[in-house]
Amino acid sequence: MTVHGQDSFFAAHNWFRPGRGPRYLQLCSHIGDAIASGRLGPETLLPSERALAELAGVSRVTVRKALARLVRDGLVRQRRGAGSFVRGPGPRLEHSLSTLTSFTEYMQRRGKASSSLILNAGLFMPTPDETMSLGLSPSERVARIERLRSADGQPMAIECSSVPEELLPAPDTVTTSLYSVLRNSGHTPVRAVQRIGACNLAAREAELLNLPEGSAVLKIERAGYLANGRPVEFTRGTYRSDIYDFVAELRPDATT
Repeated sequence: MTVHGQDSFFAAHNWFRPGRGPRYLQLCSHIGDAIASGRLGPETLLPSERALAELAGVSRVTVRKALARLVRDGLVRQRRGAGSFVRGPGPRLEHSLSTLTSFTEYMQRRGKASSSLILNAGLFMPTPDETMSLGLSPSERVARIERLRSADGQPMAIECSSVPEELLPAPDTVTTSLYSVLRNSGHTPVRAVQRIGACNLAAREAELLNLPEGSAVLKIERAGYLANGRPVEFTRGTYRSDIYDFVAELRPDATT
């Protein structure tokens, strides 16, 4: 499905008002309002970046920033080689922060087929963050696995996991689930400390996740521990904020 009446719909006189903010925000609002009203329905293909710039009478930089904002707000998705499409009303994924579950297990429970593309794997000297989080000496090596995680063929996250070499001497044995490999060797984490923040995608990560460069994403750092308190895992992840919601259940403090 494509936009009908493109010339008039995207023409500047229909959306640009001097003194009412940057052009990219006004264009973003114009397209967003059309999506909210149903004029641009799910799966509508928007004009290419160059065509939209010509129709709207703006620069391609302006169009790129407007589309990036629409993607960030979950209104538009971009398929590499296909273009920009209006999103359907598909549900977001709520990931509970109260349970320690691997990506593979989480997707399986939701009936999705998970897959992993190994981007980098091997034994390395630890970074300062790995040394501190895993309680290593500077001379100890870590097994490091960087993976692009997908569900039903859609890129969802980039995860880089580090484990002491002693507990994972052969990182190439991890093809899909790290926790499955650790479980088989008796080193499954039983608790974890997780920190969540926000960042903007650099070019490499944007290409992997099929998002515009600079898109806002969730940044996760997790340290996992064995029952005896030994650190076993340090994972840094970049998760799509247009798909993921991390949810925590809060209860009153019994002492208050």
